[in-house]
Amino acid sequence: MQSRSEHTRRRLVRAGAELFDRNGYAQATLGQIAASAGLTKGALYFHFASKDGLVEAIEERAQGRLRDFVRRQREQRIPPVQSLIDLTHLLARTLHEDPVVRASFRIAQESAGRQPPGADFHQPYLAEAQALLGRARAEGALRDPHLAEGARALLSATVCGIAVLSATGSGHVEPGPGITGLWDRLLPTLVPAGDLARYRTHPPEDVPDGSPTAPGALDAPTAHDVPGTPDTDPRAA
Repeated sequence: MQSRSEHTRRRLVRAGAELFDRNGYAQATLGQIAASAGLTKGALYFHFASKDGLVEAIEERAQGRLRDFVRRQREQRIPPVQSLIDLTHLLARTLHEDPVVRASFRIAQESAGRQPPGADFHQPYLAEAQALLGRARAEGALRDPHLAEGARALLSATVCGIAVLSATGSGHVEPGPGITGLWDRLLPTLVPAGDLARYRTHPPEDVPDGSPTAPGALDAPTAHDVPGTPDTDPRAA
């Protein structure tokens, strides 16, 4: 059961993410964010001292989704190449459905050439992809160990492409079928032919195949959500 403070904080994070995603960091004001959440500016300031403080909470929530996914994969001892495939499906789905992750990418894009207000989702994602490729190479899972660097560059370009298309609204790589098709073409160049049957290119069960998400599902707490301070100010309702 969420406390009143946690519920208020989550409403503000969601509203801020939606406005940053739609209008950009510079254009979205704290007044607009509070109004979108159905709260007063006093309630917002009770939880976040500044817009940058709200951005940090958005970034933490976005990265929490990535960390939770990576933790589950490691607990299940998923092979690194399969984890890489599943990680790409996770990115496509969250960019398609979750404004928190889209906002993280947009803020990073707007901060190009200067320090962003918070640590973005993009860099930890690429770091995890690179780590998985390194593990795959060390375990002899790649057709040619020298392919790891090329695969990393391709995945980096894919990540940026999906994010840009999602942000501009000019189209997107469809979750599920689009990423499955990408891996159907990429996988034979990455792993030995005799190992292809070991891998699944479609989404894992916990990353649905582009199906609609139940209302509020993406608002569920991650293991890394920052608990709110208990409300003592009536404005924080």
